[in-house]
Amino acid sequence: MRENMNEKCAVVGIFGHKEASKLAYFSLHALQHRGQEAAGISSADGHKVHTIKDRGLVMKVFNEENLRTLQGSTAVGHTRYSTAGDDSILDAQPVFARYDLGEMAIVHNGNLTNAEKVRNKLIEKGAIFQTFMDTENLIHLIAKSTKGKLLDRIIDAVERIEGAFSLLFLSRTKMFAMRDRHGFRPLSLGRLPNGGYIVASETCAFDLVGANFIRDVEPGELIVFEEGAAPQSIKIFKPTPKHCIFEYVYFARPDSSVFGQSVYETRKNMGKELARIEPVEADLVIPVPDGGVPAAIGYAQESGIPYEMGIMRNHYIGRTFIEPTQEMRDLKVKMKLSPMADIIKNKRIIVIDDSIVRGTTSKRIIRMLKEAGASEVHMRISSPPTTDPCYYGVDTPDKEKLIASNMSTKEICEFIEADSLTYLDEASLLRSVNATDESYCTACFTGKYIV
Repeated sequence: MRENMNEKCAVVGIFGHKEASKLAYFSLHALQHRGQEAAGISSADGHKVHTIKDRGLVMKVFNEENLRTLQGSTAVGHTRYSTAGDDSILDAQPVFARYDLGEMAIVHNGNLTNAEKVRNKLIEKGAIFQTFMDTENLIHLIAKSTKGKLLDRIIDAVERIEGAFSLLFLSRTKMFAMRDRHGFRPLSLGRLPNGGYIVASETCAFDLVGANFIRDVEPGELIVFEEGAAPQSIKIFKPTPKHCIFEYVYFARPDSSVFGQSVYETRKNMGKELARIEPVEADLVIPVPDGGVPAAIGYAQESGIPYEMGIMRNHYIGRTFIEPTQEMRDLKVKMKLSPMADIIKNKRIIVIDDSIVRGTTSKRIIRMLKEAGASEVHMRISSPPTTDPCYYGVDTPDKEKLIASNMSTKEICEFIEADSLTYLDEASLLRSVNATDESYCTACFTGKYIV
């Protein structure tokens, strides 16, 4: 169960379907886990780009009536996670603009590490910004480019930015998909039943709309979609893959395939690897739902200790207006997670979770289990200690707020009041995802930043 560590957003693009906006809408439903603060869709009908976006979940933002206004056979969509206090509708995507070549909309998953530098140079040249989003830099770079064609302007713009970006550009007649040279964030290409195309952050969106997976968009690749032509692939950058390992640890949906592998199977592998480290005698293996479930299954299979759903999760708890006192924080955890006392009473329990960020939620879970009658609670984490913030598209607390940056494993164990605590080590994590080289970014565990 995450504690203020969130994927910032998801993107989807539909090309060559008469109901493109509706398919984008359903795809965003499948990608809702990647962002719950705002949602938006832009469509193009060959003459005009139409946009609807607002704060809230996909189901709140869109309805049958406003989807009808998003006409055209091409659409791009976005779900967004925003940090506290940064929920202006201006910061919702797609980012739309009119410029000398017509109209354009952009959606972005990731984070530009040189965004401030690029923004300041643009402001010096007279650009006026309406948001604090990295994505708006691209609008200005494209608008100010001296190139004659949009394709050339996009290439010109992406060559000036650094960091993590999976991007979709929508003009009145074309769609463009672009991934940074490291491929930090996932982006996949699929074929729709009618012959059109879909590009999305995760393949779970393909399953919902009946699309067939073709391949991942390669790191450094730009794909151009144009009516009457096969998608054109242009290699803008030499690929140097550094995929985000946390997509496997938590962010991606278990039924997705990202970076060429099943998320569910990699998480089970993490649990199996974890079971081989510091074994402990116990009666049950239980997950912290929902993130810990696949790893807990793998742990139980490898250890031979029975698996049980000892904690139930209420999926309908949102934010609360109640003053966040310690007592109310504890109560909210109980609103979300409910221990099954009949299963765990007088049992020695191994609890599997995907990560510990601040440690406060883990402490409340362990207290809750012991109050429900567990005789021992051993915490097992299916990733290494999170010691450093992410700058590539994940909202992470500052380093001083990450418990593993300030405490040893023994100290964390005492803080969360567990009987024992074990993390998965980095080598075991890489084995879990079948990594034979340094093709993954593990900066959140090591502090070794790529860009």
